[in-house]
Amino acid sequence: MTEPTRPIRVLLADDEALIRHGVRLILRHAEGIDVVAEAADGQEAVDLAAVHHPDVALVDIRMPVRDGLAAIAPLLALDPAPRVVVLTTFGDEPNVLRALREGAAGFLLKDDGPQELITAVRSAAAGDSVLSPGVTGTVIARMLRSGAADDPAQAALADERVSRLTARERDVLAMLGQGLSNQAIADRLAIGVGTVKTHVGAILDKTGSSTRVQAALLAHRLGLSG
Repeated sequence: MTEPTRPIRVLLADDEALIRHGVRLILRHAEGIDVVAEAADGQEAVDLAAVHHPDVALVDIRMPVRDGLAAIAPLLALDPAPRVVVLTTFGDEPNVLRALREGAAGFLLKDDGPQELITAVRSAAAGDSVLSPGVTGTVIARMLRSGAADDPAQAALADERVSRLTARERDVLAMLGQGLSNQAIADRLAIGVGTVKTHVGAILDKTGSSTRVQAALLAHRLGLSG
């Protein structure tokens, strides 16, 4: 007899009670996800995580006592350590880059939508990186400026990987390279968001990319993103 899968345990940290309530409602209706604790500041998040052992900690940035970015390292020092995903309104470059440098598994914007939040929690719990489409462009631009996107070995594989894509998938890949969200891509191509998600999944599979950022870098290497 197969053992039932344990629900993903989530801790919410946000100083706004209404935000916590809204996120909790979204996750409550997602199969296999349990919100096990809520914190109103970063220090409380660390304290509660030590007691409740969440798999994923969703943390805001601007909170009293200890902000979300300063809470990342203490959360990751716990045993077991949760996967930390920053969930915030503030997607500016310093916040994104600091969160990733501190070891966050992902960075989401609060306006990304319920399904994106649910998917992010599941992806983070599975060990994947999570990056909001709204901040993909920020990360890509920084990597291009630093030269991190100029890996010769990766560049050599770019043409072969992209040759596997259909014409429409190439169009979507180019828009990923521009940092567009699924909704923005759907609007531009006059197709449904669900169709965009299908194309993105096919792109990641065919190109061997594990994240949207990797696919976007591929688009930049080939000059597809304009």
